[in-house]
Amino acid sequence: MNKIGIFFGTNSGTTRLMAKKMAKLLGDVAAKPLNINRTTAEELLQYDALILGTATYGIDQLPGKSTDIQDGSWEDFMPQLAGKDLSGKVIALYGLGDQEKYPDRFAHSLIHLYRWGVAGGADVVGQWSTEGYTFKQSPAVVDGQFVGLVLDQQSQSLLTEARLSAWIEAIKPISLYTSQASANSLAI
Repeated sequence: MNKIGIFFGTNSGTTRLMAKKMAKLLGDVAAKPLNINRTTAEELLQYDALILGTATYGIDQLPGKSTDIQDGSWEDFMPQLAGKDLSGKVIALYGLGDQEKYPDRFAHSLIHLYRWGVAGGADVVGQWSTEGYTFKQSPAVVDGQFVGLVLDQQSQSLLTEARLSAWIEAIKPISLYTSQASANSLAI
């Protein structure tokens, strides 16, 4: 697929709103964002470049039916992706969290998407600085940086637009994968 696939898991709609803002910033290279509970593994895996987003619920788990998301989310979808080869794919991640209410597990769910991407052989890009955040601990911090963009709509919503714009500019080279995939399909 010659666009960037954007997939998100949400309950309140905030993660969806962020996905829509990213698609707008990316323009024509982005596909329409899709809720993970309304898609299939085949649809997700058709893209060579992906942006995946999640909200954070619970401790050490992805959002889903066990976290009272009635329609399901990442927790319910991930078994479809188990063991899939992600070689040649580039994945950028974003997550939402509340650093004041949950400082000991801020943006916790993001690490699960990261581990899946890395284990599958994908090139995970879009790491984000922890500067400007106030939290005690986050499993989503690897080598001193968040594994993707982290947004706190509860206590830092005024910083969201600037963070989104800066992150999109930083990951824009993933759109090269979409044009490369298109060129490869023409060569066949």
